Amino acid sequence: MSESSIFFSADHLANQFLIAMPGMVDPNFAGSLIYLFEHTERGAMGLVVNRPTEVDLETLFDKIELKLEIAPLLKQPVYFGGPVQIERGFVLHESDSLSPYSSSLIIPGGLTMTTSKDVLEAVAAGKGPQHFLMTLGYAGWGAGQLEEEITLNGWMNVPLAREQMIEIIFNTPSSQRYEKAVSHLGFDLSHLSGEAGHA
Repeated sequence: MSESSIFFSADHLANQFLIAMPGMVDPNFAGSLIYLFEHTERGAMGLVVNRPTEVDLETLFDKIELKLEIAPLLKQPVYFGGPVQIERGFVLHESDSLSPYSSSLIIPGGLTMTTSKDVLEAVAAGKGPQHFLMTLGYAGWGAGQLEEEITLNGWMNVPLAREQMIEIIFNTPSSQRYEKAVSHLGFDLSHLSGEAGHA
């Protein structure tokens, strides 16, 4: 083992928010709030939860040949989850042991991320998760990449209670989610420099 190996718990940032810092220049992520659902020594994956697209659920369900007739859901936006696999759907929802879907990742102490169509079939039938966020694409980082970006002031991670995360993701208008997550930091982000310690 080399001395430079980083030892950490495999899920040490999973089930946390990542807040893009004011100096974030990548247009995919500037001003974004990400729910991190996986973080291991191989890398990290998360979903941007505050960037609705022009596509609504009605349009998406039509495309995958599912009939969605639940009025409040029809105009609910599909979100930009990140720049990786933007043709693929990811559903972030509250964990529900009653209806296990065929391809779900249950985040310990947090939410569930499902990629199988059966969750959407359940939604169309009125039996799906009560609260969910549908995204196309996800945000991904290779081994050590996210840690480096945090060190360079690209992101700040925010661990919150499950209830606080649910409140922000599902009960707060998308335009206010970033600010609401920032408010839990206890200080004003605008006072932080976007500059890293070195060029």
